[in-house]
Amino acid sequence: MKKIECIIRPMRLDAVKTALAELGITGMTVTDVRGIGTGDGSSSAVPGAAYAGVLPPKIKIEIVAANEDVDEVIETILLHARTGSPGDGKIFVLPAGNAVRIRTGDAGEGVL
Repeated sequence: MKKIECIIRPMRLDAVKTALAELGITGMTVTDVRGIGTGDGSSSAVPGAAYAGVLPPKIKIEIVAANEDVDEVIETILLHARTGSPGDGKIFVLPAGNAVRIRTGDAGEGVL
């Protein structure tokens, strides 16, 4: 299992969520966040100046998926989150050792 965390533009959430649902991925956590990365598109030559202003709103989506689904999930996010402009976001893939359903105590990929 892998945990996929992606930071995307808020305006792309519905498209990404719909496309993931078509793959059968309906379990996700969505959080409103703020931030910038290295490619924020700022033309400022002053170090740290990009942080002086307001950090733009972003959406963080967290998904735990079976190993065999990870590449398809990533491709789907890329296809539906990309605008081609700086600030489109990032995708992080992390190992997920286990998952446990609180209600039943069941564990493993079957709880996804």
